[in-house]
Amino acid sequence: ALCGCLCPLRMYAPMEGLLTALLVVFGMAVAFASIPRITWEHKEVQLVHFHEPNIYNYSALLLSEDTDTLYIGAREAVFAVNALNISQKQHEVYWKVSEDKQAKCAEKGKSKQTECLNYIRVLQPLSATALYVCGTNAFQPVCDHLNLTSFEFLGKNEDGKGRCPFDPAHSYTSIMVDGELYSGTSYNFLGSEPIISRNSSHSPLRTEYAIPWLNEPSFVFADVIRKSSDSTDGEDDKVYFFFTEVSVEYEFMFRVLLPRIARVCKGDQGGLRTLQKKWTSFLKARLICSRQDSGLVFNVLRDVFVLRAPGLDPVFYGLFTPQLNNVGLSAVCAYDLSTVEEVFSQGKYMQSATVEQSHTKWVRYNGPVPTPRPGACIDREVRAANYTSSLNLPDKTLQFVKDHPLMDDSVTPIDNRPKLVKKDVNYTQIVVDRTQALDGTIYDVMFISTDRGVLHKAVNLESDVHIIEETQLFQGPEPVQTLLLSSKKGKRFIYAGSNLGVVQVPLAFCGEHSTCADCVLARDPYCAWSRQTDACVTLQETEDPSSQLIQEMSGDVSSCPDKTKESCRQHFFKYGSTVELKCFQKSNLAQVFWKFQNSVLKVESPKYGLVDGKNLLIFNLSEGDSGVYLCLSEEQVRNKMVSRVVAKHVLEVKHILPRPELPTLPAVQTEGSWIVPKVLAASIPGSPPPTPAVEVSSPRAVTPAPRPVTPAPRPTPTSMSCETKIVINTAPHPLPEKTMYLSSSDNRLLMSLFLLFFVFFLCLFLYNCYQGYLPGHCLKFRSALLFGKKKPKSDCCDREQSLKETLVEPGSFSQQNGEQPKPAQDTGYETEQDTITSKVPTDREDSQRIDDLSARDRPFDVKCELKFADSDADGD
Repeated sequence: ALCGCLCPLRMYAPMEGLLTALLVVFGMAVAFASIPRITWEHKEVQLVHFHEPNIYNYSALLLSEDTDTLYIGAREAVFAVNALNISQKQHEVYWKVSEDKQAKCAEKGKSKQTECLNYIRVLQPLSATALYVCGTNAFQPVCDHLNLTSFEFLGKNEDGKGRCPFDPAHSYTSIMVDGELYSGTSYNFLGSEPIISRNSSHSPLRTEYAIPWLNEPSFVFADVIRKSSDSTDGEDDKVYFFFTEVSVEYEFMFRVLLPRIARVCKGDQGGLRTLQKKWTSFLKARLICSRQDSGLVFNVLRDVFVLRAPGLDPVFYGLFTPQLNNVGLSAVCAYDLSTVEEVFSQGKYMQSATVEQSHTKWVRYNGPVPTPRPGACIDREVRAANYTSSLNLPDKTLQFVKDHPLMDDSVTPIDNRPKLVKKDVNYTQIVVDRTQALDGTIYDVMFISTDRGVLHKAVNLESDVHIIEETQLFQGPEPVQTLLLSSKKGKRFIYAGSNLGVVQVPLAFCGEHSTCADCVLARDPYCAWSRQTDACVTLQETEDPSSQLIQEMSGDVSSCPDKTKESCRQHFFKYGSTVELKCFQKSNLAQVFWKFQNSVLKVESPKYGLVDGKNLLIFNLSEGDSGVYLCLSEEQVRNKMVSRVVAKHVLEVKHILPRPELPTLPAVQTEGSWIVPKVLAASIPGSPPPTPAVEVSSPRAVTPAPRPVTPAPRPTPTSMSCETKIVINTAPHPLPEKTMYLSSSDNRLLMSLFLLFFVFFLCLFLYNCYQGYLPGHCLKFRSALLFGKKKPKSDCCDREQSLKETLVEPGSFSQQNGEQPKPAQDTGYETEQDTITSKVPTDREDSQRIDDLSARDRPFDVKCELKFADSDADGD
């Protein structure tokens, strides 16, 4: 049902690009490029960076291969660095905006911190000693000449309108041709008037401000194609512009974008009466980039690169994405120059037609075409008709060009299909290099950057697309804004510019392939395996004869020497431990599996496990786990499965029993293993020769104390054929079994905790002693420490003070007015006045009366002995 609804719309080709997402979601069989075979992380490869503090937007790059100098245009600065090592800065000059211009820019609603600055957008060679530089200059574009000798601006301050965009976010492109700047940009502050112009002192030209000429274009690229040296028709040099614009020939409920290629002639002088100071040779056509078998159409142009090679016509490589790119699709299409020229020289034109007096539609023009052919350059045939310049062209031809700038025919790609289609990626920039493999085959290698700061290297091998590798250019996901490829013979590089800096990348990382199989399976036309140096080398840089080099673009590794025996490792482990066997495999296209005693292991079982999808983890080792372990890699190359042994391990497990203590020798501790030192191990009879290489680590740490060394077990017949790389000390430990798994780090931890609690207890004890919360002995100790300066609090409370006084009120036993003695009132406390005025009865009669009382009724005597809580009070 979906196809029945969409297929009638196939007559409108741009609609296919809008339906790409639906077609992918509904499961159409689309052959996308595979994932990159190798991923180089930023820290794995040595990349050269250039960055200046507080300088951003390194978007303009210009390479002078004669002087090996790379010129970098950034925000408010231009730098000159060594092209062979861009970290070496040679010159710098700054071009900042005045405060007055910044204030005026901010008054127009622009950001003073970001937009109202000077972004270098044009960096073109003017002569051998000068560069032509233009900047946005706070929405007042200006151009100047940069002297390369003194590296200073000459202060010309030419008006940059039409040469450089006002807004740094607007699209632009430019190319310098014979001292004249050809540019595509906006002509006003709002960016609503796009033009393609030539800034010349004697013959400036520009496009008409009309929708048929340019309809909201987004400029991408511009370059010049020189006339052929062996040409006999006297053709002119041509300048090509690439952009994406809103379609005028397809109208739907929404705007449809189309990729365009436009052409102007370098010798164009404009018209005499019609098209005065306007292009008389401006024509544009649509670029087709689609998969006819799957209905995928890519209608947004991102970047273009012109590939030139001696003896071959230039090839345009275009980078495309769909208009609704919500599924992350990108494609690369290539176009022959001859196909482009055929469309402009022989193709049909389009014209506007009024439908029902209100609607304008663009249709094919089938009427007569004036002579000379509209839009054609002045060549030998036109000169023979007495038209030596565009100023001599008839008005009929010029009026036709003015009304029919759009071609009905489209430019189709080579082989009528894309070179590459990749999903889950957004490509931003592309450069292409043509190189020759060892067998003489010519390959076009594509280097494509992404919006995540990754560089892909891809090549077409017959009908397949092979992404050789991907390289992370920056530490973070920084979009790549520009790519530049050096074409000088010898050591060549790619320069990638971003907002944060510039990165220098070699064309190949051949030296990173450690084995012949890895070098061959990479299928990199730049790399070959050298038998002389036993290393992977770059073809353009090596002096080895071809007979000593191995390169098979088919991925056949049969010519490589067998290195399996050299990669063997022999290990000895304790019964019940856990071991991890390493398997180094860099390819993302390979599948890794393990064999034990010629049987494939099931890594999903409780006995085994995989770490990082490659390393084998064996739990609870027993004597039955002893034997040969093989790590094998399977990789599909051109419908053929290539299987090879990546690593070989010989494992022997011993059950260790306590033995009498033997003489000890020092041992070296590694990750969970004990390695016998090379000199000491050699002195032990029967021990295999050790090497310092460590490939196996146990997840559990062993006791760090010195352990007795005994001769290692004699290898099995299988392991004897393997070169011993590692010897694990399997001697018994003289300590009890409970302490064998107590590491030195555990001892230090327990001791640290014990000391911490001891210090805490001591501090708590001293604090309570100081505050007087502890018994008297501690208080005396505290008083001795304080040397009598601090008096203790008395232990005698108020009740002891009352015991020193009488327990009756004054006059309670005296006879006053014949009244009976009054009992003492218990008020709960005694005042100072009561204590002073109280008297002890001294009357003899009273004393006699008291003596006559019985012992039980006598008042008791109170003896209050004052005891001091502190020795400090003895002298008080």
